[in-house]
Amino acid sequence: MHNLEKTNDYTLLLKQVEALIQDEPDYIANMANVASFVYHMITDLNWTGFYLLKEDDLVLGPFNGLPACTRIRIGKGVCGTAAERKQVLNVDDVHLFEGHIACDSASESELVIPVIVHGKVIGVMDIDSPIKNRFDLALEEFMIEVVNLIVRKWA
Repeated sequence: MHNLEKTNDYTLLLKQVEALIQDEPDYIANMANVASFVYHMITDLNWTGFYLLKEDDLVLGPFNGLPACTRIRIGKGVCGTAAERKQVLNVDDVHLFEGHIACDSASESELVIPVIVHGKVIGVMDIDSPIKNRFDLALEEFMIEVVNLIVRKWA
């Protein structure tokens, strides 16, 4: 695999994600492959992965990148806040986000998409970049669609 260019290739990347998870019913396996695919196919990322909800904590799931925080309380940091609000958070500068949890000091911007199945948050997809303002609207929309593909397989 190789890095593809930005916006015009998101349709192709989405088709590749669909093919990657098409025949696999296990959500952990699909999350693992999706995390790896995004990490290797989208430029300027230093971490991609999932946190899964267990009681009041988001617990580290499949990911690519350096070792990460293993537990994040709901409502804490970007991931916990996105889960609590049930909304996508696209943070241009993590150092300006009150309560940011610095798992990797190289991270400058972060995109977190809640994974919602049957109206309940079951986790989040977390994507970090060492570049401020990394996540434009086109990339955000692409990542939402990626998470939607996983949710459709789950439901």
